[in-house]
Amino acid sequence: MAAPNKKKILNDPVYGFITIPTELIYDLVEHPYFQRLRRIKQMGLADYIYPGALHTRFHHALGAMHLMGQAMQTLQSKGHRISDAECEAAQIAILLHDVGHGPFSHVLESSLLDHVSHETISLLLMQELNRQFDGRLTMAIRMFDGTYERPFFHQLISSQLDMDRMDYLNRDGYYTGVAEGAIGAERIIKMLDLVDDQLVVEAKGVLSVENFLNARRLMYWQVYLHKTSICCESMLVQILRRARFLIRQDADTGQSVSAPATFELFLRESVSLLDFQTDKKYLNAFTQLDDYDVWGSIKQWALHPDQVLSSLCRMLLDRHLFKIVLSTEPFDDGLVQELTSQLRQAGVLEEDISYFLVEGQATNAAYLPSQERINIKLKSGTVIDIAEASDLSNVHVLTNIVRRYYVCWARGLDIFATVDQQPVS
Repeated sequence: MAAPNKKKILNDPVYGFITIPTELIYDLVEHPYFQRLRRIKQMGLADYIYPGALHTRFHHALGAMHLMGQAMQTLQSKGHRISDAECEAAQIAILLHDVGHGPFSHVLESSLLDHVSHETISLLLMQELNRQFDGRLTMAIRMFDGTYERPFFHQLISSQLDMDRMDYLNRDGYYTGVAEGAIGAERIIKMLDLVDDQLVVEAKGVLSVENFLNARRLMYWQVYLHKTSICCESMLVQILRRARFLIRQDADTGQSVSAPATFELFLRESVSLLDFQTDKKYLNAFTQLDDYDVWGSIKQWALHPDQVLSSLCRMLLDRHLFKIVLSTEPFDDGLVQELTSQLRQAGVLEEDISYFLVEGQATNAAYLPSQERINIKLKSGTVIDIAEASDLSNVHVLTNIVRRYYVCWARGLDIFATVDQQPVS
């Protein structure tokens, strides 16, 4: 029987045809860990604002792998020695860089786990895949965690000008319809070069890098940190917070709030990195989690007898969203006290007000030269930072951390008035 053809071509709406270049990469794409990313939306709840934002982490990972392949070809064409094994490893590393994301991507990262980042879980899953594939991912893992002897590979995977950012800006701009997300990734990649195995951009690519940084700033405030996104995400976090509270009230049986077993595990327990490292059940359970577990639970919880949980769930399902106020300065106590008073009048108990009134802050900086710099190679061969190479004053402005404070709260003073449905038996 003939061996199956594992060099597939996929039609991507952003880049056109994408090739899966090797059999190992094909097998990784087919693996359940990676297929799970089909069931995790790239932008969480952004479709509540931009209805087209329904693409998934699966799309994004394949797109980033495609861009990595282009970067390898560019660097090889400029005379840099990069072996076939290194090319494959770099594409594997970027393909799997988000495999550790949980449901709703970044939204629930700090709600489901106890200070365990998605990058940490991605590394754990890559290590598990390396065991399953007889050590064939060792080089990719070293590139991913920054221990490989040629640092530019890690810079292409995780830096301020990496293939991850190039794809998500392009892709998120495309699916939201926000034209400012277009960054000219192909031109930036064509301008990449190496100096002492460090990633640089040729001087004639400065304008493209400036556009990339501007696009990132605009996309954050217009899309990722859009005020309605903040409201949606705050509501989802409070729903999980309430469900966790109710489940832990009945710690012996965990039956006060029903959920899929793997989802309930992370609601009932505070799972730390040590737990992942010492008990395989947590990593196995995590690889079963996706957006559908959360949405299915929310639909069921909308009929729960607990008024706080059911009200929050119905509000999110019906897009009856919190109202929000943004400010460049912290809010005075008077506003919070007034909103608290309104919620009391609506019938919200004192101990439950924090579920319907959320304070926080959002920060963004398009470029942080104190971290991994974006280096520009001048015609003379000198390497300088993009902030020095650019003649635009706003590149320096982009290095400033912008902070916005917000208060969001439940609108409508009758949020408990319609609790007349009975839970499903």
